[in-house]
Amino acid sequence: MQWVYLIFAGLLECVWSTTMKLSNGFSHLWWSIATIIGLVLSFLFLALSLKRLDLSLAYPIWTGIGAVGSILVGLILFHDQISPLTWLFIALLIIGIIGIKVTS
Repeated sequence: MQWVYLIFAGLLECVWSTTMKLSNGFSHLWWSIATIIGLVLSFLFLALSLKRLDLSLAYPIWTGIGAVGSILVGLILFHDQISPLTWLFIALLIIGIIGIKVTS
């Protein structure tokens, strides 16, 4: 169950970063509230996962899910432009996350 919590926490990190962008510097009330709720829930599920998972494993995976997920959200929703070299580093990030899991 701790892995489900961790994955959900990482996905919620994508939610709060997206709603923070949509809040336009916290100038839109409902997006700002959604950001705070996403933050709290993300931390809650991370904390639940940390009851059984090592910090050295859970934290980088949580941030990695959030980072890669936020990149994908930026590409899909906000039409961000990413260079080919950036794609290489995204791939290295994913490889690093998998490596941390495999070697733990």
